[in-house]
Amino acid sequence: MVVRLTDAWQEILQRRAGPTGAGAHPQPVRELLGEMAAAGVLMQGNIKFNGALVLQIFGDGPVKVAVAEVQSDLSLRATATVVGSVPAGASLSQLVNPGNQGRCAITLDPKDRLPGQQAYQGVVPLFGDRQEPLERLSEVLEHYMLQSEQLDTTLVLAADDRVAAGLLIQRLPVQGQNNLAGTGPEGSNPPGTVASGGVSREHGIGLDEHYNRVSVLARSLKREELLTLDVDTILRRLFWEESVLRFEPQMGEHGPRFVCSCSRERVARMIHSLGQADADGILAERGRIEVGCDFCGQQYHFDPVDVAQVFATPGGPPPVNPQVH
Repeated sequence: MVVRLTDAWQEILQRRAGPTGAGAHPQPVRELLGEMAAAGVLMQGNIKFNGALVLQIFGDGPVKVAVAEVQSDLSLRATATVVGSVPAGASLSQLVNPGNQGRCAITLDPKDRLPGQQAYQGVVPLFGDRQEPLERLSEVLEHYMLQSEQLDTTLVLAADDRVAAGLLIQRLPVQGQNNLAGTGPEGSNPPGTVASGGVSREHGIGLDEHYNRVSVLARSLKREELLTLDVDTILRRLFWEESVLRFEPQMGEHGPRFVCSCSRERVARMIHSLGQADADGILAERGRIEVGCDFCGQQYHFDPVDVAQVFATPGGPPPVNPQVH
């Protein structure tokens, strides 16, 4: 699976740097966010989850948290919170993980939750099996998918100010409808399951020679190639000896695009959750409540009349006369 984010990624950057945004992030942070956006689209497109896939990186570096959120229709948004200076050319560990305490969390939040149903979240550290800091987001996510799905995964990511792109290769499960029944190493049990006698099939990971060949070819893809070449050229260069069947790409309204889910109603409910005493305190100090969306730069303003309307009805409906700037 290959993704190339152009217009969507550039809009995210422009909104951040624009007059209503908080200012452009340093280059290393922009590249990290771009890789996260590309990875989020690849993972959401791969699992086809009916809900939001939220990819988060957080730790004790200047990047306190970075977030990419991708909905089931591939609409996406991304942002980061940066405190302090960021060195030019900073690595992942310098950005998020100087004390080796950083984490990566992937949350799957169902669109239509059943009663009592909770979002699923998996968390992995930003270091490898020998406690060594991981310097590439792709390594972190490969580690996550190996733990969560017990499947061989190869991920190549790159981003600049024009394109955020990624290539995902994953070996199909051995069992399951329309999968590779009986063709994997050591028989037909899928990786991560326990066969008769209690023998785990996880040791089959990494032993499939066909997958390993494709993985080696994929890892040969250079950053500059991923950012500058079209998909057909990438596939032809990498897999020129393989039989490649390319599916119709998802583009336009059916493909990845920037959409922010913030709204005045959601902000009104957030103000309601603060409680009237705290809201009145902010009004007394500032004259109105101002809330800006970190994802899209939209600014929401609530004057005393607006706030009174928020608390007039349980649940905090949005004010009748919205003031959006």
